[in-house]
Formats: sequence, structure tokens, C-alpha cells
Amino acid sequence: MRRSNEKPLKAAIEEFLDTFHLRDKLNQAKVIQAWERVVGEMIARNTSQIHIRNKVLYVKVNSAALRNELMFARNKIMLALNKEAGATVIEEIVLN
Repeated sequence: MRRSNEKPLKAAIEEFLDTFHLRDKLNQAKVIQAWERVVGEMIARNTSQIHIRNKVLYVKVNSAALRNELMFARNKIMLALNKEAGATVIEEIVLN
């Protein structure tokens, strides 16, 4: 017999994430982890200091030529990263 306060583990975790406002942080971590899968190993090796603030992804790029190429692919990268996270986590990418 189930008690009234019992719920499936998935529902309890979802409630926990919402109660403590951790869902956004979890999605941001998903985006940062997905960076190498989305852009590839070579680009990931030449980028650093990846962080998100106010739905903006900031990435430091080691090469001016690579920064220029990434500028053209920003929208495609942003869509792929948001797809990996399963939510709209970033709305802009800033390359330094």
C-alpha cells in the first residue's frame, strides 16, 4: 500500500530542482559539458574560460582566425547547445 506522501524518484528530483531553483544551473552545466561534442575536439582545445551569465555564453578563443570562423557559426552552435540541454539556456554567444 502506498502512503500519500510517496512519489516516484523522478518526480521527487524534479520537485527538488524546482523548489531550490537548480534547474537553470543544471541546464547551464549541460551546455558547458556539450561544448566539445558540439564544436569538435580541435575547436574545444583552442577555447577556454567557458561560462554562462544571463543567458549569454562567454568563450575565450585563442586564435583570431578561429574567432572569426566561430562568429559565422554562432547561431548554429547556439541551437545545437540548447538542443543538447533540452531547453533554451543561451540566447547569445560572446567570443573573446
